[in-house]
Amino acid sequence: MSQAPKRKPQSKKPDKKPGKKQDRFPINIHMILLAVIVLIAGFSAYRLYKWNKGVPSNYDPDYQTTDFDTEAMDNIIPLAPDKLEGREDDGVTTILCLGNDPFSLNRGENGLSEQIAAKTGATVYNGSFTGTTIAAQLGEYNDGYILDAFSFSYVAESLASGNFDLMTTAATYSYDESFAENTALLASLDMNTLDMICIMYDGIDYINKRPCEDPNDAESIVTYTGALRTGITAIQQAYPHIRIVVMSHTFCHNINEEGNFENGDRVDLGNGTLSHYLQKELDTTSDCGVSFIDNFYGSINEDNYLDYMTDYIHFNDAGRALLADRFVQCIFPNLKKDE
Repeated sequence: MSQAPKRKPQSKKPDKKPGKKQDRFPINIHMILLAVIVLIAGFSAYRLYKWNKGVPSNYDPDYQTTDFDTEAMDNIIPLAPDKLEGREDDGVTTILCLGNDPFSLNRGENGLSEQIAAKTGATVYNGSFTGTTIAAQLGEYNDGYILDAFSFSYVAESLASGNFDLMTTAATYSYDESFAENTALLASLDMNTLDMICIMYDGIDYINKRPCEDPNDAESIVTYTGALRTGITAIQQAYPHIRIVVMSHTFCHNINEEGNFENGDRVDLGNGTLSHYLQKELDTTSDCGVSFIDNFYGSINEDNYLDYMTDYIHFNDAGRALLADRFVQCIFPNLKKDE
């Protein structure tokens, strides 16, 4: 009996019909690069458009202004501690004011030295002389021009030496009785009790055409900086414990031969404008190591002088109050903060 043929095992059918491809998203590297390039080009074109368009400007070529951004050139230098070695503090701050009209023309409660005293609580002496200058008129003193005896270098030398004979004699020729009184005051002072000397002259050296400096003689007393340097040095050598503070001139006008006002910061009378004198004064005080308060830019200037001056150079009560405030702000800042 013949056996039935064995059946071959059937193979598993594929899931998908043969001849058909699977569905898929074709990835083409060239298309990706092209898309990136297009995006970059589009973004760059947009930025270029924005850059070319710019931003609105408020600039008006026809607008005119006299306002400028300025910063006061104060240079505040404390007294070196070694200058006070061996000196006992008496607990009283004593200040001597030297200068001309800013201190001398008003000695009432609205005076500059009086306001400094009121604002600081210090004892303040006023040894100023009206109409005087920092620089002397003549290289050697001559009785024909007695104001030289009261210019800064002569006053400082008298204080340093203790010899007031020249000033006392010159004061007898003055029609201003305060010259003799102030000379007597200075002669009576005990310089060892002074803590500070505050020096302020207005722009009279500029108006009187005093030279700013002599390149061949840094201590020439007929120059603005030479007289200042000579006077400061004399006091420093005689009384090293005294702190010296120089307050600069403010803005002022010159009156020309026709009687017209001339802007002191625009008209050079032969030795520079007011700002030139200011810079030279700052340089000199820096060389001498003393404090400098800039009133030309920091107090009374071309923009606000009408509020603080009575004429081309002199101050009203508000002007003196402003100058006193500047002094306190720079030299006694802690007092200002406590107000």
